Amino acid sequence: MTAGVFSALPGAADSAVGGGGRKKFSAFDRVKIGNTGLETTRLCFGTGFKSFNRISEQTRLGRPVFVKLLRAGYERGIRCFDAADLYGSHTHLAEALKPFPRDSYLLISKIWWRKGGVPDEDKTDVPSQIERFLKELATDRIDIVQMHCVDKGNWFADLADMMAALDACKLAGKIRAHGVSIHGLPALQACPEVPWLDVAHVRINPFGDKMNGSVEDNVKAIRELRGRGKGVIGMKILGEGTFSDNGGKVDESLAFTLKGGLADVLNIGFLNADQIDDIALRIANV
Repeated sequence: MTAGVFSALPGAADSAVGGGGRKKFSAFDRVKIGNTGLETTRLCFGTGFKSFNRISEQTRLGRPVFVKLLRAGYERGIRCFDAADLYGSHTHLAEALKPFPRDSYLLISKIWWRKGGVPDEDKTDVPSQIERFLKELATDRIDIVQMHCVDKGNWFADLADMMAALDACKLAGKIRAHGVSIHGLPALQACPEVPWLDVAHVRINPFGDKMNGSVEDNVKAIRELRGRGKGVIGMKILGEGTFSDNGGKVDESLAFTLKGGLADVLNIGFLNADQIDDIALRIANV
């Protein structure tokens, strides 16, 4: 199944080639995110592991521990941090990254537009939500803002007003790129035909864990998306933790995604600094 995935794709050859002709990867390589003009590290620190209602496994660590962990990620070389209103991690990130130059890292956040998840009174118009995000993150711009958890093939019609509002925020310099976080194969298959889309979060691992549809169908859609120059951020690389304690499967999933050129950035949630070091080593050994 994986052999056909490892053919050349846009962005698949941005790593140095080792002495034996083998491509070498580093968690801390600088990579381009599609045609957005944005660059960051290959490894992204995800802050929403098993999250809902602004609570995640990371926020459950307690604020001082989580802030220290985020800072450890930066100090090790991670320059991409993924947040969302749903995760409740904005202010943690603001505190953790305060000592570091804003131009040195990339911030991602997401708007929760579905029922539940965040208080209804916070589901205001898009510009107001972006202003709140900016304050919570203590920044003057967010590099990528996405609409969170789209799963239907007609998402671009259902969310057209939000898309237009995010366009206006981009023109105003409040955000630098926009897109969606995808949680359904029909939504993924529709994405290549949406010119508005700059960057998509996609679920990908060779086992189909925490995905829907076949792995082959997901890979086909991701190939098309990347072929259109869209930025792709891979998530569920470890199946949302379903096989994170199985080193062989972790290595296979990293190789599947990296050698297949299936994502610009790998978004992985960490609960301690040892996990960051472990994944960085495994990426270097792909």
